[in-house]
Amino acid sequence: MAAIAVRYLRSVGAATTAGPAPVDPLPRPDLRAVADDERLPVDPAEFRRVLGHFATGVTVVTAHDPDDPDGPAGFACQSFASLSLDPPLVTFMVARTSTTWPRIARAGAFCVNILGAEQSALCRGFAVSGADKFAGVTYRAAPATGSPLLASVPAWVDCRIQAVHTGGDHLIVVGRVEALGAADGAGPLLFHRGVFGRFSG
Repeated sequence: MAAIAVRYLRSVGAATTAGPAPVDPLPRPDLRAVADDERLPVDPAEFRRVLGHFATGVTVVTAHDPDDPDGPAGFACQSFASLSLDPPLVTFMVARTSTTWPRIARAGAFCVNILGAEQSALCRGFAVSGADKFAGVTYRAAPATGSPLLASVPAWVDCRIQAVHTGGDHLIVVGRVEALGAADGAGPLLFHRGVFGRFSG
């Protein structure tokens, strides 16, 4: 794994001798899992429509590599879940075509900012591509990794990357929890069938 990571860093011109061992964001080969002359087993539009019925929470995954000239990195993420209690692990999924993921991989750590019911605008800001996502966003350094901890989020999980696995056109990132926290009484931001909502119980 270390050798693969070093080869990747050399390919992008990053240093390979200082700091903790970086995490390999894996190569990006042709993402098709079905041959050109095969019919897809499931229509992609129908796949999206049906899976959209599964309501999810919404997070912003952030990272900061001090050597990154572009500053902190982050993206909106619905595919986040707890994975293990002992050891404490969480996971999120990211598209293999993501331009933010290699920056998070080089940082070797990330903070999952769990968004509250009133933070849909914050989510939209981190869902765009090519913009300065942190413009006007207040944050501080998470205690264990220094990753951006966004102001006013109801909960956060500060992690170091433990493993990265392939999952079709996505990567499955496993993080080991180093620190976490939550505020009582804050309702979650939910996403269901393409729209934001809130929990009422």
